[in-house]
Amino acid sequence: MTETTKPSTSETMGFQAEVKQLLHLMIHSLYSNKEIFLRELVSNASDACDKLRFEAIDKPELLESDPDLRVRVDFDATARTVTISDNGIGMSRDEIVSNLGTIARSGTREFFSQLTGDKQKDAQLIGQFGVGFYSSFIVADEVTVRSRRAGSPAAEGVQWKSDGQGEFSVEPVEKVDRGTEITLHLREEEDDFLGSWKLRDILRRYSDHISLPVQMPKEEWDKDASEMKRTGEWESVNQASALWTRSKSDITEEQYKEFYKHVSHDFEDPLAWTHNRVEGRSEYTQLLFVPRRAPFDLYDRDAKRGVKLYVKRVFIMDDAEQLLPGYLRFVKGVIDSADLPLNVSREILQESRDVRSIREGSAKRVLSLLEDMAENRKEDYAVFWSTFGQVLKEGTGEDPSNQERVAKLLRFASTHNESDVQDVSLADYVSRMKEGQEKIYYVTAESYNAAKNSPHLEIFRKKGIEVLLLWDRVDEWMLSYLTAFEEKQLASVAKGGLDVEALADEEEKKKQSEVAESLKPLVDRLTESLKDKVKEVRVTLRLVDSPACVVVDENDMSPHLQRMLHAAGQAAPAVLPILEINPDHALIKRIESADDTQFGDWSALLLDQALLADGSQLSDPVAFVKRMNDLLLKQ
Repeated sequence: MTETTKPSTSETMGFQAEVKQLLHLMIHSLYSNKEIFLRELVSNASDACDKLRFEAIDKPELLESDPDLRVRVDFDATARTVTISDNGIGMSRDEIVSNLGTIARSGTREFFSQLTGDKQKDAQLIGQFGVGFYSSFIVADEVTVRSRRAGSPAAEGVQWKSDGQGEFSVEPVEKVDRGTEITLHLREEEDDFLGSWKLRDILRRYSDHISLPVQMPKEEWDKDASEMKRTGEWESVNQASALWTRSKSDITEEQYKEFYKHVSHDFEDPLAWTHNRVEGRSEYTQLLFVPRRAPFDLYDRDAKRGVKLYVKRVFIMDDAEQLLPGYLRFVKGVIDSADLPLNVSREILQESRDVRSIREGSAKRVLSLLEDMAENRKEDYAVFWSTFGQVLKEGTGEDPSNQERVAKLLRFASTHNESDVQDVSLADYVSRMKEGQEKIYYVTAESYNAAKNSPHLEIFRKKGIEVLLLWDRVDEWMLSYLTAFEEKQLASVAKGGLDVEALADEEEKKKQSEVAESLKPLVDRLTESLKDKVKEVRVTLRLVDSPACVVVDENDMSPHLQRMLHAAGQAAPAVLPILEINPDHALIKRIESADDTQFGDWSALLLDQALLADGSQLSDPVAFVKRMNDLLLKQ
């Protein structure tokens, strides 16, 4: 290879601030896993070759006179360098400045906001973000990159160089071969990477699944010199066959785990995976993984996500989100179709019957994987649920055909175990229902404590009836779609249509009728005093310890959902609450005896307390405090 530089046109630039921060974090957080740099750089080189193979479908001239795609790794112990090169798509000057000088991706700010300063935790987060090229600086104090984009003339090669301290230089070079060559100038303490055996061992572990040959210089034993010497040839150190195309019986658990790390750039092993070849109207192979940790941008609407799509082993795109429904966006892996055209676009993916078939089949495979985990590996499923449970809940509305399967996978906290651990399934709940109980009861709130302490639960605790405790933001949305399970209706304990009488015995029902009649004068006075603030005032049996609570009609929007919409800046219909009072509470008896001069303050105080207990914000908290102080001082 002949290359010359043109120093007169060299330019020095500064790294983006986020790049400098990321470099510092990697160097100090990943010191215990230094060899990761080789996996990342070989993975990037493989991706560059995949992209060239795809572009060459329409433009075969891009392959020039070198159609055999490959990745090569070499070292020079005297110069203390390790070089990773490929003959893939390459980069232009603008691309090299953009790709190696900035982090142009959504969620970058969110990524940095989650860093804790704990090296072990931050190392895992860095893995989720994808360290890629910058991992070079874990072992190198200087990195030189030479690249030329396929199809460009040799004179449009470009050289990038940096010591990772804040600046990098860019200058044109004459580069005969297309592709990218990265040379790492190793730090003094990194001698382990200047030997053939060490590099080959790493490559076999990390790159055996890559479909391209990963080559190193061939060596043979020289008897006269009593040492290994290079023959001048290159030899593959990996199997060079796409992992997903192999028989499952030929793939080890370790190989599956390494392939997952290759496609996800994660440092940790996956929780589970499924590998299948599907034949029939649509033929495709799927190798799908469930990660152990959520990516930092899981809830970023602009983040690119999806599995890698191949057609007949030819790489098509990295983030084919059309191949899985949105509620399974945490899944990583590869789908290789035998039916889609090689020139498939995102628009075609959205309209293709074959893609719909792949999407449906892949969703069912992932759900089967989760069902197996929930049944046979409960500890792993608990990890999955704590990480991705809120996302899976979206499936109740997004995937009607699989709603029942998704519902069986849901987990909640409940009054059964009085813990914020979400480990109660709907099937568990149904199995514990009281004789004669017809509904699955739940309460929604802003937090576990707010749900657990809701006054609406008092009658249910007294009767020993279990209530699900829900506080995830997605729950109200989920419940608008998930209205029943195994023919049992889901019912909010905060809705006025709740059939509380069905929970009462005959004596309680008789008392309810008598008390409602005796307190009619008080109910009328409260209704008149609060006529602009409540829809109705009535006596209830649902309360045991609280003087009052607020509910809404069965078909009205819940107060919790109203608050969520307001917090999101969205309009919500105005709904007046219903005030229900506890006839046995001392405060109700005190209000009943209040004269006309104080009754208005007492009734307003009662309503404000009920609203606060329900998690609502008071429209005038200052007036509430003043009113309460005045009434306390008058006692």
